[in-house]
Amino acid sequence: MSSFNFSKANLPKQLVINNEYVDSKNSKKLSVYNPKNGELIADDVPLAGEQDVDEAVAAAEKAFPAWKATPPNKRRDMINKFADLIEKYGKELGELTRITLGAPWGSFGAFEISLCAETLRYNAGWTDKFAGEAYPQEDGFIKIVRNEPLGVTAGIIPWNAPIGNVGLKAGPALATGNCFILKPSEKTPFAGLALLPLIKEAGFPPGVFQVLTGDGSTGALLASHMRVRKVSFTGSIPTGKKIQEMAAKSNLKRVTLELGGKSPAVVFDDCNLDNAVTWCVNAITGHSGQVCFAASRVYVQEGIYDKFVEKYKAMFAERTKAVGDPDEESTILGPLADQAQFERVSGFIERAREQKAGTLAIGGSRIGDKGYFIEPTIFTDVKADSEIHNQEIFGPVSVVRTFKTEEEVMKMSNDTEFGLMAGVFTQDINKAMRVASDFDSGMVGVNCISLMMNQAPFGGSKQSGVGRESGIYALRAFTDPKTIMVNMTYK
Repeated sequence: MSSFNFSKANLPKQLVINNEYVDSKNSKKLSVYNPKNGELIADDVPLAGEQDVDEAVAAAEKAFPAWKATPPNKRRDMINKFADLIEKYGKELGELTRITLGAPWGSFGAFEISLCAETLRYNAGWTDKFAGEAYPQEDGFIKIVRNEPLGVTAGIIPWNAPIGNVGLKAGPALATGNCFILKPSEKTPFAGLALLPLIKEAGFPPGVFQVLTGDGSTGALLASHMRVRKVSFTGSIPTGKKIQEMAAKSNLKRVTLELGGKSPAVVFDDCNLDNAVTWCVNAITGHSGQVCFAASRVYVQEGIYDKFVEKYKAMFAERTKAVGDPDEESTILGPLADQAQFERVSGFIERAREQKAGTLAIGGSRIGDKGYFIEPTIFTDVKADSEIHNQEIFGPVSVVRTFKTEEEVMKMSNDTEFGLMAGVFTQDINKAMRVASDFDSGMVGVNCISLMMNQAPFGGSKQSGVGRESGIYALRAFTDPKTIMVNMTYK
């Protein structure tokens, strides 16, 4: 039987090292707050320091040879059991996240648990199917390529999807025979720390899967550690650049970076209007806009611009009515994650008003006087050089512009350093495929936007990232190809 008994009344506040709960050697602690009312949840969350990181890395190094040699079917069964346990205790894990993130269970928490479990199962299925290669020996040599695990790897994950990212990063790392250290965000530490009883019940040996909470200083220790061989990071572009720099200056560790976005949705006159509006609304209001691939730039062809904006505003108004207490099952949208995030989003809105960057069509105000709730917001007729048009806001704020021609809108769409997601809405398949090809973006939706698939690569071009998650691409990111050459002429 699992010893999982965590809840809001019983929060995990110890690091997970070598399959044990241990106190941090670092005297510094983290404080976390409830975004629905600003109340303190805890001021004694462990902040892993250098000694803690060293201990976790040492335990992982010790565990690695046996874990690497573990038969694929055994690794598969452990990962699948872990997925089952994530689902079994999904509501409890969701609560541990919700109390410091504010994401409602019905519209986000349940989705995130499912994402984690299904991603773990997908990767578990690869354990005995991640084939290498062999090349003909006509030149006298057989060439064999093996996919070798890297060793000690780490996942530094964001606050907006703290359980979903466990599947995305731990799944491929463990499936390919690596040991893994999870570093949750300082804003959402509890669900990650609560995983220990599930890790043990799933059968993972000591040192294979560990959890270190902390802030940016903990992430920096992992990114610069000489014996960590890979870091997978999801977060902001500035932090991603620092991690890549630390990785290069230390041991040239492998790095996957899934960074920011300012995703364009291009809506042509010939689209299915209701479909386009629905996707564009869901893609910026979902999770209160705190999603890297949110459709935050909407470009609408002039022939349907007025109709689109009318329907778009009406659906935003409905979503505003759905903002409320994240602990209520009927709530669709909760608050922003914390005071800093609230001030960031509010700052963008206020500066846009002051600078007359566009026309405020709907929203823009705080909801209530407690917590960090904000109205879903639309700016129309937005200036091309304004910060709300060009910078990632990471909140429920959309900018809308009109266009005449395909050539014009493609220039608008690609004139950015972001390249994570894009979407095109049209019923002309030739135009759809042409535009999809012309987008400078790692992912493109046709008559959809802001979604991901387990089987296909997830990630962006330009400053939106380095490398890919999901599918076989994630497995490759956690392995190195080894070429073995056998001399067939030797006697």
